Formats: sequence, C-alpha cells, structure tokens
Amino acid sequence: MAEKTPSPSDLTHFDAKGEAHMVDVSEKAVTARIATAEGHIKMAQQTFDIISEGRAKKGDVLAVAQLAGIMGAKQCSTLIPLCHPLPITKVSVDLTLDADLPGVRISATVKTTGQTGVEMEALTAVNVAALTVYDMTKAVDKHMEIGGIRVTLKDGGKSGRFEAS
Repeated sequence: MAEKTPSPSDLTHFDAKGEAHMVDVSEKAVTARIATAEGHIKMAQQTFDIISEGRAKKGDVLAVAQLAGIMGAKQCSTLIPLCHPLPITKVSVDLTLDADLPGVRISATVKTTGQTGVEMEALTAVNVAALTVYDMTKAVDKHMEIGGIRVTLKDGGKSGRFEAS
C-alpha cells in the first residue's frame, strides 16, 4: 500500500488560519503507546578508545549519557513548545560502543498510557544522550558527528503501528 503524499492540511500543529497551536487530544482514546528512536555519534579512534577504556576525565561517559537521555525524555514538553506533558511510564536508553563507526550507537524506548504518542520523547532521549557524549569528550575531539536520529518504532493510538525499514 503506497503512502499518500502529505499536504499542508496534514500538519496538525497548525490551525485553519495557519497559526501554530497545541493539538487538542481530549477526544482521543487513552491507549498504551510506545516509541523507539535511534541515532549515533561518530568520533576519532582516540576518543572511542578513551570511552571504551574508561579513561574520560569527567567519568563514565556511557553511564552519564544514559541518565541524561532518560532525563531528556522526561523534559521533552519543556523543550519542544507544542509537545504535551505526558505521564511517562518507562524510559530505557541503551548506548553501545561500535568500533566500526567508531563511536556510540544510541537507542531509546519510551512508554506511556495516554492520548498521544511518545515519539518526541524517544527522539529527545537519543539527542540528549548523544549531546552528553559530545560534552564529556569534546576536550579531546571537537570533530564528533551526531547523526542518524530517527523513529524506528511507534505503536498505539489510531494511526496504528509504524516500524522503520
């Protein structure tokens, strides 16, 4: 089944006059919702070695970035102007060293039971975790590159399940 081409009227954060507004979700059903996002941060081999060998002067880079990602998901509605504050029921952030990048792969999964999805929270968790890795290692590598950030899974609500290929 081919996806339809989006039109400006499909952009739910704009009203009939084209002005930004917070979407009214009060009529939506409360359902279990989940979203997963992924991304990565590429770095110099020297930086990768410092992280993997636990030699960063600021501490355990992956542990701090994991906590930062969780905190980021919980702060999403204060960072993104039109996001709803949500009762998040679960956040998991996984950081995996990848020698082939070299760098760190990041995945975040967020769950809630509510009237709107948690894609933005999962994306925020990945971004904040990646930014924390950068912050903790920028003294030795200012050329790091954050990328590949995308939603890989969204489920719950009337639009159903989405899985990235």
